[in-house]
Amino acid sequence: MIENIFNDADKRMRKSIDTLKNELSKMRTGRAHPSLLEHLKVSYYGNDTPLNQVANVTIGDARCLLVTPWEKTMIQPIEKAIMTAGLGLNPATSGNAIRVPLPALTEERRKEMTKLVRGEGETAKVAIRNIRRDLNTHLKDQLKAKTITEDDEHKAEARAQKMTDKYIAEIDASVADKEKEILAV
Repeated sequence: MIENIFNDADKRMRKSIDTLKNELSKMRTGRAHPSLLEHLKVSYYGNDTPLNQVANVTIGDARCLLVTPWEKTMIQPIEKAIMTAGLGLNPATSGNAIRVPLPALTEERRKEMTKLVRGEGETAKVAIRNIRRDLNTHLKDQLKAKTITEDDEHKAEARAQKMTDKYIAEIDASVADKEKEILAV
């Protein structure tokens, strides 16, 4: 019974870490990476469609992405989606492709980005702690139902704290790596 509770908590904590890493990958660091445009939706025959389903996104060079639509008619909607996404990018059409140059980040913008990264890290930590709280609540319910002893509950709470500490350390490492990446000139 306790193992099921821990397995569920472990899965939920892992999902929180994965979500954090996904959010951090969307944050621009000054280097071109196709994941910067991954979350964009493009109007494709009246439907909002993910960009990667209507075009190929590749790296042109270190500071430029190359978006190649599969249909020539999609150039304008893709350009519009990139401009209105709030990423601070200005795409330029060149033939059948769209070049998306990434401007260099200013020192001020880098500091803003590190604050955003820390905020995402804090959100993930709160999620991990909430999962630990839920786990401890389940343990207390088990104790009240007399399906586990007090010693089992104390051992399980210590185990839950170790699991929480492990995931929070992983969050701290991810946040530190992203901050280092952002602050690198």
